[in-house]
Amino acid sequence: MARIGSWIEVFPEGIYVRPADAWVDPSQPKDRALITHGHADHARGGHGSVLATPETLAIMAVRYGDQNGQPVAYDERVRVGDVDVSFVPAGHVLGSAQIVLEHGGERVVVSGDYKRREDPTCAPFVPVPCDVFITEATFGLPVFRHPDTGAEIDRLLHRLHSDPERCVLVGAYALGKAQRVIAELRRRGHEQPIYYHGALERLCALYEEHGVRLGELRHVGSATKEEMRGHVVIAPPGALNDRWSRRLPDPVTAMASGWMRIRQRARQSNVELPLIISDHADWDELTSTIREVAPSEVWITHGREDALKHWCMTHQIKARELNLVGYEDEDD
Repeated sequence: MARIGSWIEVFPEGIYVRPADAWVDPSQPKDRALITHGHADHARGGHGSVLATPETLAIMAVRYGDQNGQPVAYDERVRVGDVDVSFVPAGHVLGSAQIVLEHGGERVVVSGDYKRREDPTCAPFVPVPCDVFITEATFGLPVFRHPDTGAEIDRLLHRLHSDPERCVLVGAYALGKAQRVIAELRRRGHEQPIYYHGALERLCALYEEHGVRLGELRHVGSATKEEMRGHVVIAPPGALNDRWSRRLPDPVTAMASGWMRIRQRARQSNVELPLIISDHADWDELTSTIREVAPSEVWITHGREDALKHWCMTHQIKARELNLVGYEDEDD
């Protein structure tokens, strides 16, 4: 008897779906790629053809130019070779999807990156019962339990209002995290203009085009120090300690990331206000999701694989590490 998921082959550069002759999130150019979301460690240019959600294709177009893409809406089912393929919300960033593969009476779900927290900038994660669940494990250790997002935003606003002569400079990944921080600020009633680094401009505009309300945004380059006092400034993490930040009015340096749970990371980055805001599932969410989708097997793509594999085995769920290359943890 063939093992479950025997029609899925795993190589260092990605997951190959043999009866579809297609790759999921390959790290090298392939003839046909199925892409879970737009982060650069999952979505790369140069493929012969790409199947992805319309939003992910739009993000790839901004980053790599137009793709030879076939847009697949959430819950739409398409036939690729001998496999039924559908894209289901993953809750990670705009357009992010789990890829559901059905063949020979089996269902395999490739989660891509995902989270279970509410996020005003993207569709929420939808659990799909399956035979094989291929999951990330970025925060796959029990120490990672993310706090309430609203409480972290309140900490940011408290710091902003306590010292109006300064600004708060928030480091946030350009795709997903930056837009989420802005939208979360708006949800907490902060309607003041938010200033942004030029590297965020195109992706913020794309989010707005897809119906995500970000409010009034202003480019740092067109503002004076005086104008930015008492305001939030959003920039990529690499700009926090760059010469670029010298134009800001005595910034309080903040970072929005799940990695801010580790104090040493905050200190190493000279972060004064660590904000634990993650776009990945934490330990409890990883394990509860596995329970919810009830797979016979769990395959772990990247992250803290050992601990999650051990948890699966202690709960009588077969598990294996895939040891894929090219996936990064720093997009959080």
